[in-house]
Amino acid sequence: MFDFDVSKLLVFGIIALVVIPPKDLPRVMRTVGQWVGKMRRMAAEFQGQFAQAMKEADLDGVKKEFDGIRSAAKIDSSFDPVMAMRTEMSHAIEPPKPVEAEPVSPAPAAIPETPAADVKAAAS
Repeated sequence: MFDFDVSKLLVFGIIALVVIPPKDLPRVMRTVGQWVGKMRRMAAEFQGQFAQAMKEADLDGVKKEFDGIRSAAKIDSSFDPVMAMRTEMSHAIEPPKPVEAEPVSPAPAAIPETPAADVKAAAS
């Protein structure tokens, strides 16, 4: 708020020495210090009350909720209603193509099991 640097403080000090007699200077500086302290405390109290009001209002939560609703309400940019209608109409006009069944390969023939004695007799 106030932009005090060393040169400005030096000018104030010189003016204070010229205007205020040296014997009253400590009393004036103490009074100025008290006023500055009061102003700082009032500013800190105001900031605290403002922060408390913000927490009570919970504006951050409301903002997050609003952003969530906005992102959920966005329309997908890849959605093309004309193409969707064209596809729907073409499916309604043209009968669906029959799905051809895949040819099924025949199952391998089962080999009958022969007893071991028949195998020996056939081998001889």
